[in-house]
Amino acid sequence: MKSQLTDHTETKKELKIEIDPATLKEAYGRVSAKYARGASVPGFRKGNAPLDVVRLRFRDEIKNEVLQQVVPEAISEAIEEHDLHPLTEPQLHLEDHENIKVNGSQPVSLHVHIEVMPEIPNPKYDVLEATRRVRPVDESEIDKVIDQRIEREAALIPVEGRPSQVGDTVIVDLVGKFDDDPNGMPITADDLEVVLGDGNIEKDFTENLVGVSEDEEKDFTVTYAEDFSSEALAGKTVHYHAKVKSVGVLEKPEANDEWVQSLDEEGLNSLSDLRNQVRSDLETYAKSEADARVRNVLVEKMIKENAFEVPDALINNQTRNLVNDFAQDMQQRGVDLNKVDDSFAQMVFSNMRTQAERDVRGALLLEKVAELEGVSVSDEEVDDEIENLARYHHTSAEEVRGMLEKQRGLDNLRNNLRTRKAIEALAAKAKIVDGEWEEPEQPNSEDVEKEEVKEEVKEESKPKKKASAKKEAKNA
Repeated sequence: MKSQLTDHTETKKELKIEIDPATLKEAYGRVSAKYARGASVPGFRKGNAPLDVVRLRFRDEIKNEVLQQVVPEAISEAIEEHDLHPLTEPQLHLEDHENIKVNGSQPVSLHVHIEVMPEIPNPKYDVLEATRRVRPVDESEIDKVIDQRIEREAALIPVEGRPSQVGDTVIVDLVGKFDDDPNGMPITADDLEVVLGDGNIEKDFTENLVGVSEDEEKDFTVTYAEDFSSEALAGKTVHYHAKVKSVGVLEKPEANDEWVQSLDEEGLNSLSDLRNQVRSDLETYAKSEADARVRNVLVEKMIKENAFEVPDALINNQTRNLVNDFAQDMQQRGVDLNKVDDSFAQMVFSNMRTQAERDVRGALLLEKVAELEGVSVSDEEVDDEIENLARYHHTSAEEVRGMLEKQRGLDNLRNNLRTRKAIEALAAKAKIVDGEWEEPEQPNSEDVEKEEVKEEVKEESKPKKKASAKKEAKNA
């Protein structure tokens, strides 16, 4: 066997291979003998037909089996000879396949295209610079957090001696039937809370549920606008039957020292104490945001300043991952992906490819940083991360570990920790200075592009006639 390596690019290689006649002749004889032993040929007892007759009768079958035996072995030998490490299955091209002779009368020539990893440059991350800008906490943010807490502390108090009015919360069991499909699956929701007059509630609900009392039942019809927020309800007419279970009014505690003391939290004795705690929490979060922005900037700069060819195989794989995540997001938004035009799907794939290349390039460079910095992840660090995941998901560490082992996710978890530590090493070596906060002029361009594509997908697809009944009822 002879082989010659051609470097087309840093990641794309071609092997030209010639399989010698002796190898072919040996395989040809071996395969022919196998067919002769089991061949049934008219005029001869099974296994007793002359070898030349068998070779003629089973010419194509013998040829294909010989090639299946010698070609993979020749490719493996050539790959090993040239010390190549293919990222994907090598692409084989046989020269003049129809006229190939495998009886050993002549060599067989083939060429194989292989994609390999490039030589990743050693990034000079110790010269990177970034400015850390911490967003200041505004008093209105503190007010908002406290208001949200008050909302959570609110209690629904039943009203007595009067029917419902604007501002009340009416709890109903709801059944809705579509006017154009009365026998289809209805919209159903039990214990649905309807805040009368709320801006998020369709006004027809307020108009029809004002003046009702507990245990009352009422029928009413709602015709939704063509541009209604829920695609499943947009432009539809729905006939509802509501059974009123209770009418109440939300009573919220007053934001004062007495309320704060009732929270029974250590160190909180006054509203001022609570505001200081909220401010501290928000400032901590703002600093974390600033650190994350710095890390992103450093990674982006490292990517831009270290050019190398990224293998198509890795880009395509990451592109598929991004497209799958995108598709799941669209489905959760109610988009019927089966109704998205093929050409538009191709456009989405193309748009994701740029981000995929950036992701892969960054991952490869960060792996190089981890190698240069001697980053390792201990079993104890993996255990700690599993504990963190368990606390976040309100479950046990054993359950999280079991799930990861079942999904072969422990290696991914370890790799994520390694990447995180590589980014920390990158930031530790970079020159980072603190600067005054500057309001961003516009959102991140990549985020804007993703949102624009999502909106285009929604326009391309027609709304589904039915969605989840519970979801529709909540959107009503």
